[in-house]
Amino acid sequence: VQLQASGGGLVQAGGSLRLSCAASGRTFSGYAVGWFRQAPGKEREFVAALSWNTGSTYYADSVKGRFTISRDSAKNTVVYLQMNSLKPEDTAVYYCAADGYPMSGSYYYAVKYDYWGRGTQVTVSS
Repeated sequence: VQLQASGGGLVQAGGSLRLSCAASGRTFSGYAVGWFRQAPGKEREFVAALSWNTGSTYYADSVKGRFTISRDSAKNTVVYLQMNSLKPEDTAVYYCAADGYPMSGSYYYAVKYDYWGRGTQVTVSS
């Protein structure tokens, strides 16, 4: 499966953005889809994930209550990350990823994901 992330941009603190992750080659059925981010000089970190089949969602503590991951069930090929109340520390390149064999507890670890899209830059100004 090939992934394409989009929707990044420049926004002021307190603003919102919605990122999209589109799959091509197959649907997300059976996959876990995750969002990760990497800021300059920092390691890639988990942001949020969704189990397509169960609809279960998982979030990093730093984004709980502000970010929402969701799926487009009509299309079966798109996952969104709605980001509200953005902070300057949310500035990073955001990547979407897919795991074809998701297991309990595996959603948080980048190494578990088989497919990665190119990142989209999110910049939050203070």
